[in-house]
Amino acid sequence: MKLQQLRYIWEVAHHDLNVSATAQSLYTSQPGISKQIRLLEDELGVEVFSRSGKHLTRITPAGERIIQTAGEILRKVESIKQIAQEFSNEKKGTLSIATTHTQARYALPPVIRRFIDQYPDVALQMNQGTPMQISEMAADGTVDFAIATEALELFSDLIMMPCYRWNRCVIVPQGHPLTRLPKLTLEALAEHPLVTYVFGFTGRSKLDEAFTHKGLSPKVVFTAADADVIKTYVRLGLGVGIVARMAVDEQIDKDLVVLDASELFESSVTKIGFRKGTFLRGYMYDFIEQFAPHLTRERVDAAVQCHSRTELDELFAETDLPVY
Repeated sequence: MKLQQLRYIWEVAHHDLNVSATAQSLYTSQPGISKQIRLLEDELGVEVFSRSGKHLTRITPAGERIIQTAGEILRKVESIKQIAQEFSNEKKGTLSIATTHTQARYALPPVIRRFIDQYPDVALQMNQGTPMQISEMAADGTVDFAIATEALELFSDLIMMPCYRWNRCVIVPQGHPLTRLPKLTLEALAEHPLVTYVFGFTGRSKLDEAFTHKGLSPKVVFTAADADVIKTYVRLGLGVGIVARMAVDEQIDKDLVVLDASELFESSVTKIGFRKGTFLRGYMYDFIEQFAPHLTRERVDAAVQCHSRTELDELFAETDLPVY
């Protein structure tokens, strides 16, 4: 059994069983990958993939277990490389992050700029996706860090630490009837068509919970994952926008009226998470602390030592998070 064979079955499984696409991503030949997978299966005495002719059709039950273990082995190998790099050159390496559009567009830019200035030899990679996709990428080791508000709690293999709280605001065109109300209410919002985030994005669940608690059924006419898209359709008069307060720029969005909604919806917490067993290099600790100053190296190490989600929550229970 070769490490290369384990990498091949892992990559094929994560390229939708497309051997040709896998070969391109690994800069090798399709026949070479197919041969090595066959040799591994012959050695193990079981099929990792079912086939129809020359095409892979699905992962076998045995293959599911084998690929899962192969992923764990590959992550251990990567940790060994990281340890060696930390001692040979502590300021050179890679850092991969998965996050949502709102975080990438509004929360992370100043952090990324400072980090790149401090670590010019670290290749920084950013992936955007849904909260579920982000959590999956962190859980299977595709990325080092996941930054999101939703879905992270679904993955028990992730160590999740709170970064900051944030509130929502309502955005409407100039002269909209909501701007003339003495006080904004959920009942008033429910009378208008709404434009907001896709469910599962950027704290959307808190929004739905607030209306449900009041027995209201808001008319959501348009949803998007991107706050800038939401603002575009508000400008077109499609409806009243509800977005994260951080997603509104006072200069760029000066044509819109911003109404505070912090009293209408419970605040949400953005968290940063990484897989248990991840070897954190010095610059990774620095990135976390630059993004959330209360997450010092000592507190991150304490989080790593927690044995349960409850213990982790208790560690940060008294933390006074910044609010945006």
